[in-house]
Amino acid sequence: MRRLILMRHAKSSWSDPEQRDLDRPLNRRGRRGAGLIGRWLKSKGYEPDHALVSNARRAQETWSRVVEKIGGTPTTYVTELYQADTAAILAAVQRAPGVAQLLVLGHQPGIGSFARFILESPPEDAAFEKFPTGATAVIDFDAATWSEVALGSGRLHDFVVPRALE
Repeated sequence: MRRLILMRHAKSSWSDPEQRDLDRPLNRRGRRGAGLIGRWLKSKGYEPDHALVSNARRAQETWSRVVEKIGGTPTTYVTELYQADTAAILAAVQRAPGVAQLLVLGHQPGIGSFARFILESPPEDAAFEKFPTGATAVIDFDAATWSEVALGSGRLHDFVVPRALE
């Protein structure tokens, strides 16, 4: 069995209109939300063996806050996860190291679309459909390797958004 933890970066700042999108940091709410998600992951035992994280600053800052709660995790920063579509995220997952529990941290609209398309049966849940900042889905697969994971093959095990943890 393989377990995939899909996470959208936490709430970012739009305070500097001149700042490149890639360089936008988290805002205060995002920093708090990322910490809440990290604490939730730890409390549920959803501690990844490896993480694939977008190279965008807000994704890296989100991951840093999560790691403060769950402890060190081998991490690969993947430029292809920035503005990735479903196909690019699937390709990154299929190339992942041979670990049992993998976390992928990315952006909308790709990460939310991927979450829906990777499931056998997506939930009828408004928050899941929107996949807001900080949204985190835990998805299980009957697969021996990540390369066997295909669209429509996952089962949703758990889902949370930061606001539900406040």
